[in-house]
Amino acid sequence: MLNFVLRQIVRFVLLMLAVSLVVFALVSASPVDPVQANVGQAAVIGMSDEKQAQLAAYWGADAPFWERYLNWLIAIFQGDMGTSLRFNAPVADVIATRALNSLALMAIAWVASGVLGIVLGIVAGAFRGRWPDKLVKGYCYLLASTPTFWLGLVALMVFSVWLGWFPMGFSAPVGVAASEVTLADAAYHIALPALVLSFSGVANIALHTREKLVDVMESDYVRFARARGEGLASIVRRHGLRNLLLPAITLQFASFSEIFGGSVLVEQVFSYPGLGQAAITAGLGGDASLLAGIALVSAALVFTGNLIANLLYGAIDPRMRLRAGEGGKRAGGGRAAERNGADDADDAGRGAALACERVRHRHGERKRSGGGTEADACEGARMKGEPHAE
Repeated sequence: MLNFVLRQIVRFVLLMLAVSLVVFALVSASPVDPVQANVGQAAVIGMSDEKQAQLAAYWGADAPFWERYLNWLIAIFQGDMGTSLRFNAPVADVIATRALNSLALMAIAWVASGVLGIVLGIVAGAFRGRWPDKLVKGYCYLLASTPTFWLGLVALMVFSVWLGWFPMGFSAPVGVAASEVTLADAAYHIALPALVLSFSGVANIALHTREKLVDVMESDYVRFARARGEGLASIVRRHGLRNLLLPAITLQFASFSEIFGGSVLVEQVFSYPGLGQAAITAGLGGDASLLAGIALVSAALVFTGNLIANLLYGAIDPRMRLRAGEGGKRAGGGRAAERNGADDADDAGRGAALACERVRHRHGERKRSGGGTEADACEGARMKGEPHAE
């Protein structure tokens, strides 16, 4: 497990270095003047060409690409990400201030979308082909095809303008100092943006959970459980949840990039002071330092979500670690696993056979509604040696 964790951390570091290289290359290739990015457009207008050349040499703007990249990377490791011209403050301070607002917004939306998506997926999968399934699928398809900014505008118009249930935007009441903002005020202002943002991640989780539950409900051990008279709720709880929660949680962590991408638009619509609104302001204003810093922070957040998903998957499912190269003595371990698997299959087959005898004695050879007899279902489960037969 330790090797697997170290391998994932090294992968995270390499991805961050690759992102930093791409970000710096894009900023260097942009039409933004390095001197103007450091002193501002107003100062450059009245500056002579000689002075601009001196400043460019002072900041190393005429140095080779790799030298400038290494200097920039070293400065970032030292905590110096430059100065934002739009906010007239260090980039690190601007990101730190607005990252708290964005993280609170995304965390609430992320949890809400995961819980709602899993619940809707379970309902749709349990009632496959019936009206709850059709209703959930239609709802998910509608959400997946609806732009986040349009949904935010509609929610703002309905719940803020017409009904007046929520404020028009911002993260605090207008005219109130930050030190005087209460937790109730912050929750009141974040509720509607978080609700809109959570809708962007519901569709994928719900549809994926539904498909996984449908596969479980069509398995042989579920057919055998039905033959024993087990109810739908018990089947979903005992056999469904244990098989679908891990993929759903993994997908939820991997979908953090969608939540972050949607937060950029939601923050702009609701005038919410977060990283998304700061990124749009930096892009429109040519603030290269702030834009590069936000790009690095956003990549770190997305990669962190993927890293947590991989670590959870590896901790719960040992096959993930084996595929990643962990296991040491694979040949001996593989043979031992095959022997243990064969023994387990034999034990499960004997247990299934005993259960089938009880079913035949209790129910006889009655025809099941799905076709075939209960004895046939028992025989199929016994031949496969399903571990969930009992």
